[in-house]
Amino acid sequence: MTDAAAVSSTIRRAYEEFLASGAVPETVRSLVGDSWARSLQRGIDPAAGAVEAQAMSDEEFVRYREAHPITAVRPVVQSLMLDDIADSGVVLALTDNVGRLLWVEGEASARDRASRINFIEGSVWSEEVVGTNAPGLALATGRGVQVVGPEHFSSPVQEWSCAAAPVHDPATGHVIGVIDVTGGREVAAPFALAAVRSVVAVVERELKARAVDLSVASTFEAGSQARLTVLADNAYRWQRGGDGANGRSLSRRHAEILLLLQHYPEGLNTEQLALMLADDGIDPVTVRAEISRLRRDLGTDVIESRPYRLTVELSSDVGDLREQISGHGDLVPVIEAIGRGGLLVESNAPGITELFEELREDVRSRVIAEGQVAALRAWTSSVHGRDDLAAWRRFEHRLPVGHPDRALVGGRIRILDRRYGL
Repeated sequence: MTDAAAVSSTIRRAYEEFLASGAVPETVRSLVGDSWARSLQRGIDPAAGAVEAQAMSDEEFVRYREAHPITAVRPVVQSLMLDDIADSGVVLALTDNVGRLLWVEGEASARDRASRINFIEGSVWSEEVVGTNAPGLALATGRGVQVVGPEHFSSPVQEWSCAAAPVHDPATGHVIGVIDVTGGREVAAPFALAAVRSVVAVVERELKARAVDLSVASTFEAGSQARLTVLADNAYRWQRGGDGANGRSLSRRHAEILLLLQHYPEGLNTEQLALMLADDGIDPVTVRAEISRLRRDLGTDVIESRPYRLTVELSSDVGDLREQISGHGDLVPVIEAIGRGGLLVESNAPGITELFEELREDVRSRVIAEGQVAALRAWTSSVHGRDDLAAWRRFEHRLPVGHPDRALVGGRIRILDRRYGL
């Protein structure tokens, strides 16, 4: 039995034990076990599936879907994901903020299979309706999640796996919907959730670019500027003003909070911040206490509440990297910087991990797309790119015939082919 089959068998036994006793076995992830418990408490039938929304007619649904903000970024999602799921048996879905499937896309045969579990446009896949599933759990927790096979509460869905992440409105910070991929074993792999998170990051940047967010700009006082540096090893620093008199060292937790608030200028509420700082969240009281300490250390005018947001114009070395990646400059220094990593590598906070994954994927995409030999050399020599088969192949393609490095690059490609069985 393969490792994946063994894990699936273990979860299935735990699921059956849970239905029989109502107690969640210790072998089940807490994220999933808590969702099972909520599903059972709500009286959801584990033998049932999703239901079609009855609140609107077909015409009303079409009008609602066309006017929904997530539809505006559908072309971006299609361009980033549809080619990758072609002929894979996987479907791509966009939902609204209550779990209603607005769009379900993919090959016709994949959509036909998905329709057998009522994974169709108009059906509702919230946790409250179907029990544990990735779109519903992403809405319930406000974070990216992956649900594998028998982790689903509904038994008809247990032959499927899914990965989903919420999309936030840049003006309010509220969740407007979810991007989800649903399929078989392909979606059970770790990269599936990473891919969805990367697409969500692009979509949210697109939404932010479209928005005219005057409220954020108005919170920044003229001349009130600060600098955050977090990429040096174990040395996180805050600097306010240009004279060097207001610099101070930061704890890792305070550096994480400031970097997250810079990344989400529209603000984060207590629950969102708690989930971004720890896998299972942290107590809201702890979040409020950390914000209080930050205000004490940095000044009471730095962070506003409801939601928490910065009231100073903050630059950072991470922000500098993002600008370098999005521009057309030399990528070699960027690759060297993310190789060191600093807080991006040292932090276990889910929000920082997601931010790092976005940066790393953006760098990789540019390196492969542009095909600059120096950048390809730096990337494939780095900790992040040394096993990147696509990058090595691009590197080989860019080296002229007879180049002394071609043989070495070809050898690495053969090693990776054998290692991954390609």
